[in-house]
Amino acid sequence: MRLSESYFYTLREDMKDEDSESGNLLVKSGMFKKVGNGIYMKLPLGKRVVEKVKNIVRKNMNEAGASEVTMPMLLPVEVFKKSGRYAAFGPSIFKLNDRYNRPYVLGPTHEEFFVLASMMKSKSYKDFPYTLYQIGNKYRDEVRPRLGLIRTREFTMKDAYSFDINQEESDKSYKKQYNAYHKICKELGLNYVVVRADTGVMGGLLSEEFQAVTDVGEDILVLCDKCEYASNIEVSECIEKEQQTDEEQKQIEKIYTPNAGTIEEVSSLLQEKPEKFVKTLIYKIDNKFYACLVQGNREINEVKLSKLLKAQEVELAEANDVVQITNAKVGFAGPVKIDIPIIMDESIKYMKNFVVGANETDYHYKNVNISDFKPEYISDIKNVQEGDICPNCKNGHLQFKKGIEVGNTFKLGTKYSESLGLNYSDENNDLKPVVMGCYGIGIERLIAAVVEQNHDEKGIIWPMNIAPYKVCIVLISNKDEKQVQIAEEIYNKLNKMGIDTILDDRDERAGVKFNDMDLIGIPVRITIGKKVNEGKLEIKRRNSEQVEEIEISQLDKFISNM
Repeated sequence: MRLSESYFYTLREDMKDEDSESGNLLVKSGMFKKVGNGIYMKLPLGKRVVEKVKNIVRKNMNEAGASEVTMPMLLPVEVFKKSGRYAAFGPSIFKLNDRYNRPYVLGPTHEEFFVLASMMKSKSYKDFPYTLYQIGNKYRDEVRPRLGLIRTREFTMKDAYSFDINQEESDKSYKKQYNAYHKICKELGLNYVVVRADTGVMGGLLSEEFQAVTDVGEDILVLCDKCEYASNIEVSECIEKEQQTDEEQKQIEKIYTPNAGTIEEVSSLLQEKPEKFVKTLIYKIDNKFYACLVQGNREINEVKLSKLLKAQEVELAEANDVVQITNAKVGFAGPVKIDIPIIMDESIKYMKNFVVGANETDYHYKNVNISDFKPEYISDIKNVQEGDICPNCKNGHLQFKKGIEVGNTFKLGTKYSESLGLNYSDENNDLKPVVMGCYGIGIERLIAAVVEQNHDEKGIIWPMNIAPYKVCIVLISNKDEKQVQIAEEIYNKLNKMGIDTILDDRDERAGVKFNDMDLIGIPVRITIGKKVNEGKLEIKRRNSEQVEEIEISQLDKFISNM
């Protein structure tokens, strides 16, 4: 790639509308161009990185025995309705109609369509096992696209699906894909962990996420300081130790708490710790309102609420709904005499004489006990906190890290085969549903995670295997015939050796060229300057500050070793 003849640009200023370092650097380096909220162009350098990551993913899928296909992006709605998922997607899918007013969606995921493909082959138990995969675009109407390429409305995903005759055989297929994901993450040099996660709209028996550990990320990873426990906070279980207390149960009492509508305000007013309070949050769950109770120092886990009620939609009630339900301003809701079902976190079982809202503006109840109201559900509905007891070893304590979910594996069981009629005949000629696994990995998310973990104040530091180019040759003076000659010779030689190489032959100052090559993260920089007259040139690795001076005659050996 000769920069004087190529589409190449970089930006000097940081991107004000990018809220992650990876998003900032990938746009600033001219690899991606943001054209809308959560929508990006892949420009020449960025596309090269994307293709190299795809090839690593493709190689590992093929080695794991999967066969590649291409699925359409324009999908008929009827298939999603048949599987029962159309309503579950809600407003997150892009919908459109054709000229005959028939409804379609832009593919958010492809489980149902891989089932249709499987139906063409899966007749007998002898037809198994096999795994299909694709690398293609997905479209999801995210409420809040953010963090650059980490959460977008259009993205590239590798999704694979395994098909087996029973769960035991499916577990073997799952293990192959699981191991392939480990290989992919290791080839990219990622610092990552695998955590247990919510199956969400995918459904099924098990979900595990491959999470790149970063300072920025949407997910909170819960890890134990003494065992191998790793979980997404959404599904991390809280372990309750029965707390015996000699505290005498007191009589409930209404107290005046003017302008104190938050736990912090009431805690300050009454000079009590937040743990002594029970906060009541009104949730709208599948169009029905519930009063959800947790300790004042805890947060409600909406995924646990969804699982408890087998709900599709869980959201906080609107302020006007809260006012109508409680007959009070927001901040004064409580469980006593409230006229909607109550869901109580199980930790409250061990509390006595706690404080709650009185469903009356500027009033709370103190000395409240469970006998003063009747919960319909008692369950673990709260988030774990750092320092909580590990639910696995019961000995260690939990600690948090942030992560970017780059991959996800699911044991789907027979969820889709039963809803869509994917069956096979067993040895006795009886029809049985096919058992499936699902495996997704985000290409742009992998790239963003690599950049989050590999950058400095100058720009990106690409690993050699996915850098857009491995070597850049910086020609200091276009007017020096000797420099031009040596630069051309080295450029042609490296390309013949199969080494992706940039020749920066632009009419720019040396500092501009150095800064650009640092920004785009090329692993090896060869500088052709005045010392070529002495038969020497300079080599600098992007991940080091050291500049090495070598004889031109030794370049082949040096590059090969590198």
